[in-house]
Parts: sequence; C-alpha cells; structure tokens
Amino acid sequence: MDTAAQNEGQEPLSGRPLAVAAAFEGDQGIGEARAVARDFLSSVQVVHGLPVSARASGMVQLVVSELVTNARKYAPGPCLLDLEVIGGAVQISVWDQSTDLPSVQAADPERVGQHGLEIVMAVCQDFCVHREPVGKRITASVVLADDPGGEAAGHQAI
Repeated sequence: MDTAAQNEGQEPLSGRPLAVAAAFEGDQGIGEARAVARDFLSSVQVVHGLPVSARASGMVQLVVSELVTNARKYAPGPCLLDLEVIGGAVQISVWDQSTDLPSVQAADPERVGQHGLEIVMAVCQDFCVHREPVGKRITASVVLADDPGGEAAGHQAI
C-alpha cells in the first residue's frame, strides 16, 4: 500500500498526490477494501486536515464495497483499488482483468440483488468505465465535504 501527502493548498508534497492503492486476490476483498478506504479517509481528515463528512465516508466505503464486490465476483484474478483526493472529492478506481463492461439493469423493485451499479451511480458525482489494454477500470468520485445544510457540496437534494 502506497500513500502520499498533500497540503491544504492542494499542492502535492514531494510532487505526489494524496492517494492510496491496494491489490486484492484470492479470498481477500470486500472487507479489506472497506478498511483501506476507511483508513485513507481518516488520514485525509486527521493527518492532512482536509474535511471529510460522515456522509462522504459512508458513501466512499459503500462505493468501494460495491465495485470490489463486482470485480471479485465477475472477473478472474486480482483487482486493484486506487483512491485519490482530487479537487475536493475522492476518486475511487477499481481495475480488474475482465473486458466485459458492466451494465446497469432497468429499475425493477421485484429484482433481488444486482442493484450495486444503480446505487454507485446514484451516490457518486462522476462515474465512468474504460476498457484498458488488459481488462477494464471503473472510476467514480464522491465529494468529501458537505454544504452547511448537510447535502454533498455542489449537489442539491432531489
């Protein structure tokens, strides 16, 4: 696991962004990925002094859990998790070896399970899927600080 620091002025210390990366394979996965996210966000707030709302912390852990679950369930081999603070949000990126792109199913209240991507897309500021030379990378971002009313900064309640 690699971490780097960034000061409040958004200038990287030692030329490196505030980020962490982890790889999971075999029986490793979801719980460990959530722990990586939780520890990273704690460091972002406590060590580096950047605001992280309770909502953001919960949403980041949820998104990490859903994306790593999908990678472990549908792709062979390892998956890679990258978390990076960029412009007041944490960018969550999960890579796996499968070239099959995920699809969001039509809303169906009768369907049991397979709602993960719907949830991720609903709680994230950005969401995208890219094929890579080997496999694919799914990237999503969650705003770290809330507006005074408790909503994600830059977003309004619907």
